[in-house]
Amino acid sequence: MLTRQYLPLVTNLFLSACVAAGLAGCQSKGSDTNEAATTDHPVAAAEAKPAAPAASPAPDPTAIPAGKIADAATILARPQVPILCYHQIRDWRPKDSKTARDYIIPTAAFQEQMQMLADSGYHTILPDQLYAYLTTGAPLPPKPVMLTFDDGDLDQYETATPILEKHGFKGTFFIMTVAIGRRGKQPYMDKTQIKDLSDRGHVIGAHTWDHHNVKKYQGDDWKTQIDEPNAKLQSITGKPVRYFAYPFGLWNKAALPELQKRGYAAAFTLADKRDDQMPLYTVRRIIAGGQWSARTLHRNMVGSFD
Repeated sequence: MLTRQYLPLVTNLFLSACVAAGLAGCQSKGSDTNEAATTDHPVAAAEAKPAAPAASPAPDPTAIPAGKIADAATILARPQVPILCYHQIRDWRPKDSKTARDYIIPTAAFQEQMQMLADSGYHTILPDQLYAYLTTGAPLPPKPVMLTFDDGDLDQYETATPILEKHGFKGTFFIMTVAIGRRGKQPYMDKTQIKDLSDRGHVIGAHTWDHHNVKKYQGDDWKTQIDEPNAKLQSITGKPVRYFAYPFGLWNKAALPELQKRGYAAAFTLADKRDDQMPLYTVRRIIAGGQWSARTLHRNMVGSFD
């Protein structure tokens, strides 16, 4: 598994900043003013439009009755959807190590990969669609693919997203909340940019607070790494956060029911074998290699998912 170079330093550097930031809510401003029709003008009063009814909450696509959800064997038997995992989308720098270049995708290479997917007839899907397919057999578009982005790097917003949208693609962005708004050598998206992605139809998922290995959680780690980041992302987007990606792709059986009881509908690993009892919490992805051509990406997609 790949290890991000900054991870050992993140917690100490940004703990105080994140505590100070707190969980800021994003609320839209509405008007409190209601103009009443004047009694001097009965025609105007008759023509006054009634107030629009309050919008109903959006239905939860994952609220499927337990009796309607397929069992683990059925879910495992369904053909897997190719799911790609990206990190940084930027040109290599002279100091980038060979290991770093394995997961840093140069901009031109990313453009070629997305063009290949479009030319090959792939259609991007989002996690709710994948969940419905796995649990109920709901149909998917021809040649489905999921595009996921880990950590919340700023270049995912500034560089990758315009390329996605050029092709009508949507992505799923798993955010590491300790780094929200961080600037410096490796900048990260801020709250406004995360909300903008969500408002434009992309999906925001959770990726822990500071990329701490889920297999090592104990004590308050579940609160710090799972509960609080989820609440923060919901406050930013105004939407439920139903999906989670494991740091480094690492998980253990003890983590799966913990995520389930916290309301997550599914969780994403990397190339590991899926769990035979809770496959929704071990959905496989592959990292798109920074040194892959578009042809290599396609070959590895086809070969990695049955």
